[in-house]
Amino acid sequence: METKCPVDAKCAAEISAMLTPPSPLQLQEYFEEIISERKCHGIEVKQDGNLSKGVYATMELKEGELILKDKILVGLQHVPNKLDCLVCGYCFQFIESVEYQIGRKLYLQSLGVPSCNGCDEGECSSSSSNNKACLPEGVIAALMNGELVLPYSDKFPLPSTVPCPGGCQEAYYCSKSCAQTDWESSHSLLCTGERSESVSIEALSKFIQHATETNDIFLLAAKTISFTILRYRKLKAANADRSELSLLLEAWKPISMGYKRRWWECISFPDDVDRSDDTAFRMQIQQLAFKSLQLLKAAIFDEECEPLFSLEIYGNIIGMFELNNLDLVVASPVEDYFLYIDDLPDPEKEKAEKIARQLLDALGDDYSICCQGMI
Repeated sequence: METKCPVDAKCAAEISAMLTPPSPLQLQEYFEEIISERKCHGIEVKQDGNLSKGVYATMELKEGELILKDKILVGLQHVPNKLDCLVCGYCFQFIESVEYQIGRKLYLQSLGVPSCNGCDEGECSSSSSNNKACLPEGVIAALMNGELVLPYSDKFPLPSTVPCPGGCQEAYYCSKSCAQTDWESSHSLLCTGERSESVSIEALSKFIQHATETNDIFLLAAKTISFTILRYRKLKAANADRSELSLLLEAWKPISMGYKRRWWECISFPDDVDRSDDTAFRMQIQQLAFKSLQLLKAAIFDEECEPLFSLEIYGNIIGMFELNNLDLVVASPVEDYFLYIDDLPDPEKEKAEKIARQLLDALGDDYSICCQGMI
């Protein structure tokens, strides 16, 4: 049986307005505005009825020239990958130090925490393999507390860790700027710390747990809804005379530009599901999304932004990421460090490898794990 969401019927007109595709003129104006804001030269976006949209050069470009540097609208580090890589919660660059990154990996490995080196959920391998070398007592602690400085690690400096403004233990940043930007754009509603602006931290924790156990794309959808709510509040504070719907549509504008379909209608069919069960499978996906939505609604609901908590909107947000999202990959400075040591000339290499080789053997293949997520 198809899942029914009360908000879908209550806010049908608003939902229809939000999901109406932008006109070609609106799309063109939006992309021209982005190119102008990013101070890009020599490119333009063209639309084609058959081929959709494309970025074209309007002048000759030099090899290696930066053409476009865009901002991430919303992004997410995959939950299992957080065990392997400590990165900024906003810009996703590695933080703290090469020593800390190595020490943290080895510490979690010593606890038997699984490592996910690009594997699917549920296929993570235990990091406590007997094939990995043991280190002298105290080395891991010395790496993490800064007592042990590795040779040539100064060639790979990383920014110090900045805690979450809300006091949670789930988000860390490379700078106060990134911390504040993330707080103002989405994290203030999704923080589980004592200064969280969510309706219920308990409900939020349940939502996060459900997403972690099922599909972390729900976390990306939650970021999108939080982003829209916070934009709406800023717009309302500056435009008190405008209607709630016009403000919501303006706040939703960046999301409206993405091609969308309901998640359960466009999700890739798993190999282990019989295609004769297509309808039942898609119903299960719809029910899973509705369960997630109910948990999120209990955590961050805003009555003035109620259409965002409809299953139709939620399903289309997730479907947008299913169809359009890109893999987020950030190379690990730990891998770069060991490659640097390996390329050193003798006798520098021999001297540096006295400690580096022990650490590399202890890490095993896990040394090269990069930051992985989706945007």
